[in-house]
Amino acid sequence: MSSAPPPAATAPLSAVLITLNAAHSLPSCLQSLAFADEIVVVDSGSSDGTVALAEHYGARVIHQEWLGFGRQKQFAVSQARHDWVFCIDADEQVTPALAAAIGAALQGPQHHAYRVARCNRFMGRYLRHGEGYPDWNLRLFHRGHARWSDDAVHEHVLTGESVGDLAGDLLHDSAETLDSYLAKQNRYTTLAAEAAHRVGKRAGSGRLLLSPLFRFIKFYLVRRGFLDGLPGLVHTLIGCTNSFAKYAKMIDLQRRSGK
Repeated sequence: MSSAPPPAATAPLSAVLITLNAAHSLPSCLQSLAFADEIVVVDSGSSDGTVALAEHYGARVIHQEWLGFGRQKQFAVSQARHDWVFCIDADEQVTPALAAAIGAALQGPQHHAYRVARCNRFMGRYLRHGEGYPDWNLRLFHRGHARWSDDAVHEHVLTGESVGDLAGDLLHDSAETLDSYLAKQNRYTTLAAEAAHRVGKRAGSGRLLLSPLFRFIKFYLVRRGFLDGLPGLVHTLIGCTNSFAKYAKMIDLQRRSGK
């Protein structure tokens, strides 16, 4: 009578994140990473106890001056002991369902990179429609086959191979106020406009007017952002405003530079 084959060994996993004064959200994040073989925290100069908290939860902490989002995250990946990495932000949490899906994927990977559905909390409500969900993010990957882009903002993971999808959600539970959220979006649109201008992209009145309109139709109507109530409406309108602001800033850069 033949015996069942032994279960496949799970590939070791490093969970990596970057931090700066994230003490308010870090405990929940790190607790949700208990399934990882190691946790690597790359801190860029916190003064609120972030480092002590990370060490308390068993993370290996490395200091690195700020390089920009993409390069900072890639530096964190390079510090991991294992080739399979899961990248997470300090204000995010892995749900039990997602942790189980990650473990299952690493028992016999069918891809070298996987994306997860991020569920964003906004104005006191987890958004389940529109731009807020499923906010697909590529976060689990073998670092020999994928890497973070060098973008200072709107960084993303680059890979030339097929990407799988994982079950379960990554909860994004930002505690920031609407005022700080809007201030951050203003900074992001400035960085995005500058990046586009540097590579020669141009904007005109057509994009300025039509991009916000198409964005509203796509996320509020087609992807049913209206089902998320007032938070869904506000979230969609801020996204439309961001689109307008980015192109307006690009036009201003073109005017001032003469290009």
